[in-house]
Amino acid sequence: MPRPPRLWVVDDDPELRSMLASYLGEQGYHVRTLADGAQLQARLDGALGGERPDLLVLDLMLPGDDGLTLLRRLRDRGDDLPVVMLTARGDAVDRIIGLEQGADDYLAKPFLPRELTARIQAVLRRRAAAPGGGAPRAEAEPVVFGACQFDPAARTLLRDGAPVTITSGEFALLAAFVEHPHRPLSRERLIELARGPGSDTDSRSMDVQVSRLRRLIEPDPGRPRYVQTVWGYGYVFVPDGQPRRS
Repeated sequence: MPRPPRLWVVDDDPELRSMLASYLGEQGYHVRTLADGAQLQARLDGALGGERPDLLVLDLMLPGDDGLTLLRRLRDRGDDLPVVMLTARGDAVDRIIGLEQGADDYLAKPFLPRELTARIQAVLRRRAAAPGGGAPRAEAEPVVFGACQFDPAARTLLRDGAPVTITSGEFALLAAFVEHPHRPLSRERLIELARGPGSDTDSRSMDVQVSRLRRLIEPDPGRPRYVQTVWGYGYVFVPDGQPRRS
């Protein structure tokens, strides 16, 4: 039998931690709850490879270092641990900043536990699957563009021969572009391909994800060559770096 996915829930509200531990445990997850960033850091520093979580549920408002600081610290050290952010309010600024720092998804409080379960399942699916919900094709060939080599089957991105840390959301977005070269994709279509049908991701959040991806693959993210904007519509992947064909 495969082991249940490991979730770590970091929140300073003891009642919420207890409720989520009980509910998510009933859904088949192995749950550990932590009260703040210091406990998270200590656990991560002491965790062996097989003890690390498969996903982190991280509250934005924490005593000491807040969730954004903790998330930024993870990404700065090259840790691609999937993260679902919890925000105390549905503020678009909080959501966008979280995505810019590398969160895989977000959920505003108050929320129904089954909403969080759906987000967790979606992120874990993206982690293990290619866009559209299927497993990465074993025969998929690596794609080379500029200084980058992207291997969908191996789930790796190299730049100048060096591995690049890529989150599950960034991987899914790049895989969607790679599977549709030279084809303009609307924001709505990208959301469907990269995040799955029925996702409530909005266009602004997709723009943030594209901006993060450009920072990984573009020589000059301010003047993108490979992921080009189609004004008033969406984006197009041009692997040879040439201007988009009309």
